[in-house]
Amino acid sequence: MATSTEAAGMIGATSPGSRRALIAILPLAILLYAVVPFILRGQPYWLNVMTNAAILSFGSLGVWVTFAIGRVNIAQGAFALLGGYTTAILSTVFGLSFWLCLPLSGVVAALVGTLIGWPLLRLRGIYFAMVTLSLTEAMRLLFLNTVTLHDGGGVLNIPRPAGIDTPLDFYLFAATLLLVGYLAVWRLAGSRIGWVFRSMRQNEELAMSIGINVARYRVFAFAFCSAMGGMAGACFASLQQNIYPATYTVTDSINFMLYCFLGGLDFVLGPIVGTFGLIIAFELLRSIQEYQALLYGALMILVMLFLPNGVLSLPSIIRRFWRSGR
Repeated sequence: MATSTEAAGMIGATSPGSRRALIAILPLAILLYAVVPFILRGQPYWLNVMTNAAILSFGSLGVWVTFAIGRVNIAQGAFALLGGYTTAILSTVFGLSFWLCLPLSGVVAALVGTLIGWPLLRLRGIYFAMVTLSLTEAMRLLFLNTVTLHDGGGVLNIPRPAGIDTPLDFYLFAATLLLVGYLAVWRLAGSRIGWVFRSMRQNEELAMSIGINVARYRVFAFAFCSAMGGMAGACFASLQQNIYPATYTVTDSINFMLYCFLGGLDFVLGPIVGTFGLIIAFELLRSIQEYQALLYGALMILVMLFLPNGVLSLPSIIRRFWRSGR
């Protein structure tokens, strides 16, 4: 029998009701709202680290949605950059509130994702992955050559969200955004659309043969992912109060993908676990920064070899070994 965490997060979960939604989100809500603020209260640096992890987790959840349709998406950094610049320009040039810029950034990213995704999603496998990988660099060059508000294509003095003044305030906002995103993706995975996504991942030709409009669902998944990336970029731009074309690079797009792999692609909770695990590990290993890349690579190799379904598959593996031993 699956554990409560697995039942809450597995792609194959049944259609969620209110009780299952509560079971899925309550442990995460307690951890984010009670445990973290209690432990880190009065430590602004670590609160900022957890804020970054929460926002990156939100963006990684979008990448998980594209994995659900069988596509390896390495373009989330491009949409985070697009969302960040959307908020930066709307708030500094036009004076719009962050609370209006945030959804608008998601909408703009979703529209661009739809336009790009409609032709690109016809590609599969390594071809789609390589094309999406180039999108981040293309977006960087676009803003580098078109934005002239500051040297280097940057935007400075981006206003903070109204009513959010302290590191704890921003952390609580990021935690709330993460919870909303997690619940939305979890419900999507358990809905009829989620079942369609799974059928597409297994066999697109078979899905088309039973009348599923595969192209429309592919574009929807990519637009949904892009919107979450755009909103994550908007939050980072407001948190840092500046943005440059080099804020998001190809490495960041790859990291969004690897967070999902590390946590586990079979679990909606996987991107969150993978993101928080790597972000916290990097901070703890900051003293040996020159070896971080080596340790990071070794960790990913070990996970792929011994935990191909991610860290969240570890309890089921232990349980299986325990039963076989008995």
